[in-house]
Parts: sequence; structure tokens; C-alpha cells
Amino acid sequence: MLCLIKNFKTFYSMKKCVYSLFCLLLFYSATVFSQTTPDLSSLKGSFNYGKSVAVFGGSVSVIPPSDSAKVLWKRYLGMTVTNFGVPGAGFSSLQGKSLQQQVDEAGKFDIYVLWASTNDYTNHRVIGEYTDYTEFDHYDTSKLVTQAGGINYCIKKIYEKNPNATIYFFTSSKAFTDRGGYDPFYPNGMNEYVEMQKKVCELHGIPYLDQFFQGGYNIYNEKLYYHDVIHMNALGYHKLGELQVAFLAFP
Repeated sequence: MLCLIKNFKTFYSMKKCVYSLFCLLLFYSATVFSQTTPDLSSLKGSFNYGKSVAVFGGSVSVIPPSDSAKVLWKRYLGMTVTNFGVPGAGFSSLQGKSLQQQVDEAGKFDIYVLWASTNDYTNHRVIGEYTDYTEFDHYDTSKLVTQAGGINYCIKKIYEKNPNATIYFFTSSKAFTDRGGYDPFYPNGMNEYVEMQKKVCELHGIPYLDQFFQGGYNIYNEKLYYHDVIHMNALGYHKLGELQVAFLAFP
């Protein structure tokens, strides 16, 4: 009889131990799942959820793989996206069908995204000063040939079309055309164009996403994320899209 009692106690202790271990594993699984799965309900609380968006830019904003980014805007933020971007375009009035022209043709939207290309840099357009085509130079139209003047034009024009507009700016991403396209410390490189983009945004209080520094692209993962030296592939745009969703949800 004593032996049976001892065996029962041993069995009960083992059963209790297994149950405790199961609960621990269940708690751990739930914790890991909550950390790796986005809380989509929180994104529905974003000020930008369900808004209409106009996107202006060069080829990086409009080539088919870029849909891998914009589809995330639609999926997680319920946005409707209209593309105005044209390959070869820049902010300078001299650069293709410039963003200035694209903005001229746009109608009324909730959100306007100025997605900077690499074209002003690769075609050696003048960077200019953050005061180009502003009240500080009495809107000197001769400054519209500079990158800064073009950005200022776009911002001014958008507010004339829609005073209630929300404007966001995506800086140029890295390009692997030459050292200046990706080295943030190289003289006269893309970094100087990006710095000017941010200066103009800061002048007007426009929130910007620094894709050049925060995108996470470099010479070691270029082949993984880029289709060529300038344009990302679908995987690269998906990576960028996750960054953009986080920015657009709570800028």
C-alpha cells in the first residue's frame, strides 16, 4: 500500500511538471508571436489610414517592382495610391518631366508624397540653396533649374491646390553608380543632394523619411536588393516599403 502511495505521488509530481512546462512553452510562443506579428489594429488608428495619396518622382517611384512597397501602404494603411512619377524626372526644371510638371497636373488628394529620385545627382543638376524660389528671393523663377528651387516649387504649388494637404518627402535612396552615390562622406556626392532635400523640408515643416541613411542598403547587400545600380528589385522595395509604412502610419 505504501508503495502505491509513493508511485502515485511520483506520477502526480511528473504530471504537474509536464503541465507547468506546457504552460511555459505556451506563454513563450504567445510572446514570440506578438513580437513578430504586426498589430494591424493599431495601424487603423493612424491619422493617415484610408487616405488618398499622390506620388511624384522618377523611375524609382513608378517602375513595377516599386509596387512591392506601395502594396504595403494599401494593405496596412488602406491607402489609395495614384502614381504621377515619370522615369528620368528630377526636381530641377531641366530634368525630364520634372516633379514640378507632375505636381502641376495633379488634382486634389489627402496626401502628397514627393519621392526624390537620383536623376538630379546623376545628371549633375545644380543643388542650389534652401532659399531658392521662396519668399526670401521673391520667388525667383530662374532658380527653378536647381534641385532646391524645384522642391520649393512643388511644395508651394501643392498648398495652392489644397491648403489642407499633407505633404511627405522621401529622400533619394543610395545608388551604386559611383562612390558618390552611396558614400555619405564623399565630396559632391548624393549625400549633399539629400542634405539639401532635408533642409528644404525643415524650412517648411515637411516630415521626411531619410531613405539614403535609413534604407539599410550597402555594397554588401546590393546584389540582394538591387536590380541594377540605381533601381531596387521587388525584395528591395518590400524592405523599403516596411520602412515607409512605419513612417506613414505615425510620421
